[in-house]
Amino acid sequence: MDYLVSEGYPRAAEKFAKEANIHLPLEEESIQARVEIRRAIHAGDIDTAITKINDINPQILDTDPALHFALLRLQLIELIRTCTSSATSDITPALNFASSQLAPRAATNPAFLKDLELTMTLLIFLPTTGTLQKELAELLEPSLRRNVASKVNEAILTCMGAHGEARMRSLVRLRHWAETKARAAGKDLPPVLPLGLQDADERPAESNGNNGEAADVMVQ
Repeated sequence: MDYLVSEGYPRAAEKFAKEANIHLPLEEESIQARVEIRRAIHAGDIDTAITKINDINPQILDTDPALHFALLRLQLIELIRTCTSSATSDITPALNFASSQLAPRAATNPAFLKDLELTMTLLIFLPTTGTLQKELAELLEPSLRRNVASKVNEAILTCMGAHGEARMRSLVRLRHWAETKARAAGKDLPPVLPLGLQDADERPAESNGNNGEAADVMVQ
């Protein structure tokens, strides 16, 4: 239940609660709101996501400058995508947004400034048919949106007085860390250490030697 509610699966959480004869720990409306915010961020619609976050509680972003900057940076990246979609595109909207929304914040935080400078570098290299440097390519990867969406979800849950992260995520991450350390120390471990989330006859017969992939799936 904790995982379903924290990660925003209202239908599954409602069904689980009904079958287990327990009450949902959060209102279904609040779960659905987080789902909509997550979808907006995953789709690159950052303006909508920010509006919905402020509808829940304006203090969420006001009291977390790093999270607010991360969202605005995503919004800038989407503007750069649009402004560099062709050789004749106008980059003025991206420049104006960076100057008005991100530059004032970056001026007081070296980490923000470094991130902004890296992001603005995209204006030089896009559009491109070649291969971008790794640090630039990562700005365009869906994983960046997912990472920010996860942080937003945790911030909203914390604001509501709930767990910022599902306990299952923490446990799987801790287990994977312990296994990695043990293997690095040369401990005698079986090739596969099941996570215990499947029946014996459903477990894969082969593995790459650790549970990294399984753990990654659980903590994405």
